[in-house]
Amino acid sequence: MSTWTGRLEGRIALVTGASRGIGRAVAYRFAAEGATVIAIARTVGALEELDDEIRALGRDNHAVLVPQDLADHAKIDQIALAVYHRFGRLDVLVGNAAALGPLSPLQHIAPEDWNQVMAVNVTANFHLLRSFDPLLRQSDAGRAVFVTSGVASDIFPYWGAYATSKAALEMMVKVYAGEVTKTRMRVNLLDPGVVRTRMRAQAFPGEDPEHLPPPESVTEAFLDLASPECRQHGQVVRAYGGRE
Repeated sequence: MSTWTGRLEGRIALVTGASRGIGRAVAYRFAAEGATVIAIARTVGALEELDDEIRALGRDNHAVLVPQDLADHAKIDQIALAVYHRFGRLDVLVGNAAALGPLSPLQHIAPEDWNQVMAVNVTANFHLLRSFDPLLRQSDAGRAVFVTSGVASDIFPYWGAYATSKAALEMMVKVYAGEVTKTRMRVNLLDPGVVRTRMRAQAFPGEDPEHLPPPESVTEAFLDLASPECRQHGQVVRAYGGRE
């Protein structure tokens, strides 16, 4: 896409898992739409490449890079405090970072692997909600979008850790949405569907990635939920059409 709408002009947006895949595509799209992007990921080099691409947009815009593993939950409070001191608010929160974990029978999953998936996919997002809720309330149109998956609503044998974590994430976000209904905030979940990502390649190693849509193909759905005009709330939105 070469024509931008400016729908996020002047907005402050935080995106987790921003170094690759969907998170990177969303961070770039938000910056192109005028947002100041706070990009969180573990890989410093990939974050710097993202920043170079955003600077190349030529809009005097750049990303605020936060190299951090969100499994270190105490750091999330520190990030929120830094955002408060620098911006005083947060307009958009995108909880995208996730861990696939092992694809195996439940009884074969090592406890440490189970705990890691829950730490990243559920508990880190709880800390994001807890820490950034005050900043989202300071926005004139706070928006929170959390990435879910179709495995949360059906039975997928051998996907136990990941599916359980996404089901827990969905319930947590829906409860939170219910609690902020009377505010100016809008909180939703987004299922991007089948997309060409590294996680997809890990889950389906025999699949030809060139036959899958790229991460950029779902950024419009994120933009819709992140924009001040969004009126959807407490829903699971499918990027490939439909909603719960």
